Amino acid sequence: MWAGRCWVLGRVSEPDEMFDRPLESLNWEARVSVRASPNLCMKPFAQNDAPGRQASKMEVHMAASAVQPVRFMGLDMHKHYAMVGAVNKEQEVLLRPRKFTWPDFDRWSKQHIGPGDVIVIEASGNAWHVYDQLTARGATVYVANPLLVKWIGSAPVKTDPHDTLKLAKLLAAGMLPTVWVPPAPVRALRTLIGQRQRWIKQRTQARNRLQGLLQDHNLLPPEGDLFAPEQRPWWLALDLAAAERLLVAQDLLALDQLAPLADQVETAIEMQSTSEPWVSEIPFLIQQTGIGLLTAMTLLAAIGDISRFEHPNQLVGYAGLGARVHASGETHNTGGITKQGRRELRTAMVEAAWSAVTHNAFWKAKFARYDRRLGNGKAIVAIARQMLVSVWYLWHNRTVDRHTDALAIAHKLWTWAESGGKAMRHGLSCSHFVRFQLDQLGIGQELTELHYGSHVYRLPPAGSVASLPAAA
Repeated sequence: MWAGRCWVLGRVSEPDEMFDRPLESLNWEARVSVRASPNLCMKPFAQNDAPGRQASKMEVHMAASAVQPVRFMGLDMHKHYAMVGAVNKEQEVLLRPRKFTWPDFDRWSKQHIGPGDVIVIEASGNAWHVYDQLTARGATVYVANPLLVKWIGSAPVKTDPHDTLKLAKLLAAGMLPTVWVPPAPVRALRTLIGQRQRWIKQRTQARNRLQGLLQDHNLLPPEGDLFAPEQRPWWLALDLAAAERLLVAQDLLALDQLAPLADQVETAIEMQSTSEPWVSEIPFLIQQTGIGLLTAMTLLAAIGDISRFEHPNQLVGYAGLGARVHASGETHNTGGITKQGRRELRTAMVEAAWSAVTHNAFWKAKFARYDRRLGNGKAIVAIARQMLVSVWYLWHNRTVDRHTDALAIAHKLWTWAESGGKAMRHGLSCSHFVRFQLDQLGIGQELTELHYGSHVYRLPPAGSVASLPAAA
């Protein structure tokens, strides 16, 4: 491997020597600041130089490197260690790959990483922690798409040093496909959504095991909710083998323990729903049939910033709901959906589609037409895809569906208002909270009362609630 040489403080320095010296001795303060907004994604291939187009972070760095040197670093991360290597714009090796344990990397990076360094890391379990750590030290960090990096940089030799330099060289060449780096509120919400899904999955598995046991023994369950607390004596009195009685008791105990855990997470999600940046986005989502508060929060966590999708088809592809296509020459074949995207987004839209085709006449009629031609499974996916396109238009353009029923939306808003209690509403009554959200959508000015359950509630006049109180 040929190692280049780089100029530091007016003299020629061996590449590795440059990285062994403290950061302060390299006079980084004199370098050109080339940092830009961390939310801009680097474009991996050539761009059209349209008038008024804002330069990407990588273009800024490449322009600055014509005057001041920029180090392009690859960081190959593993569970217990990281491999670091660096090149310059001419692909000359500045740092031969070095292996660090994570504590050693933390100490080394404090001394040797600073403004002017451009670093790429692969998306992995600890990527966001490392991203925050390095950006806090002034570096510009990209998170690479691991699937596309393997496709672009495939090589017959695969070792940690090779992977590290491969990342650095792709970064220096401007050929690195990156992923969007979610800000802290999005990451926090994704953590809650993921935890809730894990509890729900475990609860579903326990229920399926219990139902499977009934089927194995041809047992007829009692009427009502099979897993309600009042059914516990029936389950425990079943005439089963000792091993099966133990499994029944354990699964029932798991259900009793999982329910409050899931409820705690749902409460935390509901509390976040009336905080920025979510509170101003949710009304545009829950106006869509089939989308309630938890589904809306799942969409917000998965998508984050709707403005990064310039067309609804991009959002469909991000959800993995687009069709597979093979078109070459005179051949044009389509297959099932790609399923390459955020699974929770895809699952949430399919669940919303089932609700929509059950309760909404428009979607129900569409589903019936698709069902006759495509079958049940493909038909519901087609509905989910079209609903996601509708979500894009409503959310991206911050508009109201022309078919929106203000009274139906008011009921959904009241359910949202009641879900987290007065603390979630920042002290507002449900009536005032609903009125504020209706005003945000610009609908329901004529509504003066709302029938909810067995009660009738008076709504304040339109425009009477200027804003939500600040959170305590």
